[in-house]
Amino acid sequence: VMINVMSSPGAGKTTLITQTINKFKEQTRMAVVEGDVASTIDADRLSKLGIPVVQINTAGTCHLDANMIRGALDALALGEIDVIIIENVGNLICTAEFALGAHKKVMLLSVPEGDDKPHKYPLMFTEAEVVLVSKIDVKPYFDFDEAAFSKAVSGLNPSGKIFPVSAKTGEGLDAWFAWFE
Repeated sequence: VMINVMSSPGAGKTTLITQTINKFKEQTRMAVVEGDVASTIDADRLSKLGIPVVQINTAGTCHLDANMIRGALDALALGEIDVIIIENVGNLICTAEFALGAHKKVMLLSVPEGDDKPHKYPLMFTEAEVVLVSKIDVKPYFDFDEAAFSKAVSGLNPSGKIFPVSAKTGEGLDAWFAWFE
């Protein structure tokens, strides 16, 4: 199974993926395809968890594409992997537009980004099977209207699931883990 995880930069993809790997790596053989415009910072961090990680640097392109993923898959022992998590390039505009061969699309929106993003970037919310509202631990410091956000997401994607989470504190992760499992 391959899961495409999308969000804007800094929404918490790597932290969520780290928590997910730590929860499931003893029972599920996992790997990560890490997409970034430049650097190996996130791939280096995830490699320390003892799973295979393949870095893709897009050199300025704002998203991954199927050819990039195909090349990354060639670097993995696919017969020894149950779940591949793609950490897509941080971008709310075009990452949802490109089919990567993933079975599931998941996106994160952090509380500091605001509750209006479904109106500004509707495709992301239409395409995602799961929307994680991340960084809920900082919600008291931001004007984030959960009801308005949920209404907007449900209007775009009636079957989409919304899970408020904090990968830092662990709040809400049980719902995410249950879906992942």
